[in-house]
Amino acid sequence: MRILFASHNPNKVKEVQAMLGAGFELVSLTDIGLHEDIPETGSTLEENAKIKAEHVFAKTKLPVFADDTGLEVEALSGAPGVYSARYAGSEKSDAKNMAKLLRELEGKPNRKAQFRTVFHFINSEGEAKVIEGKVEGEILNSIRGEKGFGYDPIFLPEGKNQSFAEMSREAKNEISHRGRALRKLVEYLRSSQGA
Repeated sequence: MRILFASHNPNKVKEVQAMLGAGFELVSLTDIGLHEDIPETGSTLEENAKIKAEHVFAKTKLPVFADDTGLEVEALSGAPGVYSARYAGSEKSDAKNMAKLLRELEGKPNRKAQFRTVFHFINSEGEAKVIEGKVEGEILNSIRGEKGFGYDPIFLPEGKNQSFAEMSREAKNEISHRGRALRKLVEYLRSSQGA
């Protein structure tokens, strides 16, 4: 089954393709030459995922899913949340985002946080399904690890002693928010295909 992932992020595309496995061919926006910037004007992860999926489906009529992911920090009332990718300003910068978050948490004893991913899937008939995955953990005091992207170097998943950026891709996918959402999506796709 060929599915369009409404993303240009090669890291995300690789991560998702690895989890989808055989039977699914993942195609990115870059692969189909759709380079326009889709405005993420929603005030929630759910709204942003829906906006992206509907925009791409209207253009391509292909089965598509879009995601929006946010890091929600308890001591910051759920921030950065929907603004996670551009927390430190309009240009995306993982380093600046992490630096800002660590500054905001200075002196705060509560470091609890969760990563949440919302997928909005639209099948070839235009029917939609919303799927969510989350992983709880805490924000570290400093950067640890070289792997991953985004806030991975400062996020310690609950019950683990390695940050997401210290884990292998396989270990991260096993427990990550995106991994959990994707497993639900794959289950849904297989059952709707009668596989």
